[in-house]
Amino acid sequence: MSHLATDGAPQGRPSLLAGQVEQYLNHLIVERGLSTNTISAYRRDLGRYVAFCEQHGMQRAQDVTADVVASFGAELVRTTPEQAALSAASVSRIISSVRGFHRFLLLEQVTATDPSHDVKPQVPKRRLPKALTVDQVVAMLNAPNPDDVLGIRDRALLEFLYGTGARISEVLDLDVDDIDRDAPVVRLKGKGGKQRLVPVGSHARHALDTYLVRARPALIEKSKHGQAALFLNASGGRLSRQSAWLVIKKAAEAAHITSTVSPHVMRHSFATHLLDGGADVRVVQELLGHASVATTQIYTMVTIDRLREVYATSHPRALSK
Repeated sequence: MSHLATDGAPQGRPSLLAGQVEQYLNHLIVERGLSTNTISAYRRDLGRYVAFCEQHGMQRAQDVTADVVASFGAELVRTTPEQAALSAASVSRIISSVRGFHRFLLLEQVTATDPSHDVKPQVPKRRLPKALTVDQVVAMLNAPNPDDVLGIRDRALLEFLYGTGARISEVLDLDVDDIDRDAPVVRLKGKGGKQRLVPVGSHARHALDTYLVRARPALIEKSKHGQAALFLNASGGRLSRQSAWLVIKKAAEAAHITSTVSPHVMRHSFATHLLDGGADVRVVQELLGHASVATTQIYTMVTIDRLREVYATSHPRALSK
């Protein structure tokens, strides 16, 4: 088992506190089934916390007091010449990680109290998701070369992302056998291993069929050992997140979109366009795989903002004199 990185903690044998954090991380992996990326974020956050505690003489969670946790929270928002300011969202995430760790130890009866109970995470300002216009999305979808093997693949990837609203990791994890070409739906594996069925529109299905017939066979020939992945790179291996991001960036540049376009922006656009078209927020929640409708409701703020803008520029009694 790899020990927790403590980012500045004394070298040598890990402290008991670091071991207690490892126990918590194992709980998150085994009992809650959190993804590798999520566990990595917890590990970084709690590594920072362990380093702070060890620097202040705390070797066990039982030694930590409410004042220590409060001091750690104050340290996170402090700016020095050597330390850049953390965003409110980052501070909130780190404090939430610390609170989850201490709550776990209390429930496991490792500690008698929870020193983090009264340290509340900052509530970051809710940022509206970026969304492209329908015309911008269409321009991106039409950008890849339809006569080139990689262009056919890129068109299929873009159509699939926009047509399903899937996370990029969900798409790149798909194998060919996961696709039923006769069915208008795909089964996606989301966060925590949760699965959901998502419709695949006709444009996305057509682009995917074209890719499977005309492009993927040519790419798979370049693979030495064969490859089950749905989306392949130029060498016949599974397409990586970085390569997929470059596909999207290239299409955005070809469509003359000056703002930054990422895989998540495609997902934002999918949700926003559905709500603009009258879809129920609960349906969009299910399609996106959100555990809470509160997450999906952020997108309704986008559509309300757009309604206000249209109203302000169109209604005769809304125009300023």
